[in-house]
Amino acid sequence: MKQFLIVRLGSLGDVVHAIPAAAALRRAHGDATIDWLVDPKYVELLQMVAGLDRIIPLDPRAGARGLLSTIGALRRARYDAVLDLQGLLKSAVLARAAGAHRTIGLPRAHLREPLAALLYGETPDPGRHPHVIHKGLALMRSVGVVDDRITFPLNIPSTPAAGVVAAQAGAGGYVLINPSAAWPNKRWPPDRFGALAAAMRERFAVTSVVLFGPGEESLGLSVAAASRGAAVPAPPTTITDIAAIAKSARLMVSGDTGPLHIAAAVGTPIVALFGPTRTERNGPWAPSDLTISRFDGCQCHYERRCRRATPCIDDIHIDEVMTAVERRVAPAFPERGSDFSSHGGGTRR
Repeated sequence: MKQFLIVRLGSLGDVVHAIPAAAALRRAHGDATIDWLVDPKYVELLQMVAGLDRIIPLDPRAGARGLLSTIGALRRARYDAVLDLQGLLKSAVLARAAGAHRTIGLPRAHLREPLAALLYGETPDPGRHPHVIHKGLALMRSVGVVDDRITFPLNIPSTPAAGVVAAQAGAGGYVLINPSAAWPNKRWPPDRFGALAAAMRERFAVTSVVLFGPGEESLGLSVAAASRGAAVPAPPTTITDIAAIAKSARLMVSGDTGPLHIAAAVGTPIVALFGPTRTERNGPWAPSDLTISRFDGCQCHYERRCRRATPCIDDIHIDEVMTAVERRVAPAFPERGSDFSSHGGGTRR
């Protein structure tokens, strides 16, 4: 087989989680064509991924003309296999419409929208591992991939925003704090992030840099205001900026959202805060990274808004997070009050 199409439209974190499958496919088929169908919002991320031939943008909200034009181009490519790593009806329809010799996706039991399985020609069993990264790698076995290492072949450029952050932090380096998330019930309160930044400065003499998404500058300012000067807002960032900034960070503390998974992909040490989503399925995958979860007591699993008056993630306390931070960075701190030492970024295995 020489022509492959990966379908993973979004979201940001899910696209990150699909990169190891593409990397494994490239290792197994060095001379093949590997294309990726994705939402235009995430083209910037895939432009950093080595080994892809074409990144094909398709806005799922676009009109019929654009959709039909893209499907026509996919059919003309005459793919040998299309691999749907998304597992939704819309992605399954697109995978089938591409007209490949083989259309491959996960079986019903592993899909959020089980009817999608009806559109696949093949539904290999991915095994029992719950994480979406491993499910994607398992899907690649159907096209001859046996190397299931988790790798992220990312070419990350230096960016002006990364330079600004490095200058803000100074010689002591920085911790990244990411208080934002698309789902309200994934957001830990900004005043607690601010208090955490203050505690980390006192314990480790380190500056915290606060990431924020488009239109969320006030959120970053709120965290900084609550930190007693321990945290500073980052400049506005692109996806490439986030990767560049995270690559040099000493640690990231964040809820379950795209920037968290970008940081994990570039090797940043992680402390993750989870509410309505399962860390075993969506969380950091490296054994050394830590997650504090309230999933077991959550009443709104995989729903955007909590049914409680107070979201379950709010049940996570500052002391609990600070303990996790100390555990995660303990090898770098032989004595209390030591400065952060450099960490080895890059590939997670």
